[in-house]
Amino acid sequence: MFRQSNVLPGFNISLGFTIFYLSLVVLIPLSAVFLKSFTLTWDEFWAAVTAPRVLASYRLTFGASLAAASINAVFGLLVAWVLVRYEFPAKKLVDALVDLPFALPTAVAGITLATIYAKNGWVGQFLAPLGIKVAFTPLGVVVALTFIGLPFVVRTIQPILEDFPKEMEEAAASLGATRVQTFVMVILPSIGPAVLTGFALAFARAIGEYGSVIFIAGNIPMVSEITPLMIVTKLEQYDEAGATSIAAAMLVASFLLLLGINLLQAWSSRVLPPAAPDQLEEPA
Repeated sequence: MFRQSNVLPGFNISLGFTIFYLSLVVLIPLSAVFLKSFTLTWDEFWAAVTAPRVLASYRLTFGASLAAASINAVFGLLVAWVLVRYEFPAKKLVDALVDLPFALPTAVAGITLATIYAKNGWVGQFLAPLGIKVAFTPLGVVVALTFIGLPFVVRTIQPILEDFPKEMEEAAASLGATRVQTFVMVILPSIGPAVLTGFALAFARAIGEYGSVIFIAGNIPMVSEITPLMIVTKLEQYDEAGATSIAAAMLVASFLLLLGINLLQAWSSRVLPPAAPDQLEEPA
């Protein structure tokens, strides 16, 4: 009897290597963060993670990350739609530019954004007369996080749109559905989980961003200090236990938020199936 051989080793060996690799790369470093935090008493730990300056950094980090991920969810979908559905000159160039934040060093991105959005910068000089200040403000943090998070949304949605059958849209249009009805009832339920996935990836990336933010944020205490900067500051002061305590609090909060987003994604893919064209209501 013919027995098909597997390209990879058996399940037990593959599982063992998988657990070993994940432990070496993920679990052991994360465990070290918590173990170092446990050197503090509970009162010391609570004081470290709830100091007014640290709380202000939480609000800025999570708030700016949420705003940037939300912006990218909308405009990333638009960019992916244009790249998939339209042909235009220099399309390959635009497609390559989407990946630029992946390849560009974050420090270079931060310096460039700070230069562009400064009062005398290419863009900032037009915003200054309107009373809009971007560089060295919390708004600059949102701009930097939006810049580095866009590729995650576009590259997550793009393949789903490419595989979406256009016949579904044509059938919906033939039954009298408007463009809005077709998008909301046919297209959006199919790409909704991908949009949420891109949102979660951009959000997670933004929470831990450091290099592109410190140059444009201004790093003003209680105003434009992000949590990763607080961790670096603690390390520079040789307060390793305080730094790991803040990192542990960030890790737990990030995990809970991402878990909630993943549960929402699973729920949306289960209860929001795409409507079949014959389910669309014909106009009277």
